[in-house]
Amino acid sequence: MVSWSCFVRPAAQLAKYRTILQTPAVQNAVQMQMRQMSGGHHHMIVQPSRFQWNKFKDLLHFYVMLGVIPITAIVMYCNIFIGPAQLQEIPEGYEPKYWEYHKHPISRFIARYILTNPQQEYEKSMHHLYEEDEKAKIRKLEEQIRAKMSERNDYKAYYYRPVVAKYHRISKESADALEEIRGDN
Repeated sequence: MVSWSCFVRPAAQLAKYRTILQTPAVQNAVQMQMRQMSGGHHHMIVQPSRFQWNKFKDLLHFYVMLGVIPITAIVMYCNIFIGPAQLQEIPEGYEPKYWEYHKHPISRFIARYILTNPQQEYEKSMHHLYEEDEKAKIRKLEEQIRAKMSERNDYKAYYYRPVVAKYHRISKESADALEEIRGDN
């Protein structure tokens, strides 16, 4: 078996000259086949994923198509076909609504259906100021009461609740009765 290994060395040297022993047609076929296998030196270049960038672009285009284009169409329709409001005389006995004071139809729509009535907002703010004023008056009155109580020292605080002595008397009587039963041991 060891003798077979001595044939390997000359066979390897013979492999160098194999192309000389082949016919030119065989050599061209081998070269063509090798040339067509890879198609050139293409390498896989490792690079970071572009999934998030592509997803962002897709969502941006989607929401532009969904939101910006319809809103632009509505604004153009309002400006072309409806137009701004014209001033006219107010009929006798008619009180205009608060949204009728706006010039543009879109701002009238927003004032009527989305925003709140300015009179209602004013009344809410006035109520808030009234509540704060009442709280300030109550705090001032409490300060005056505390000042008078500390000045005169003749009255317990208004939040003082006197202790009911009935329960203390009952517990003292039961303790005395227990003492009599036990006796002097």
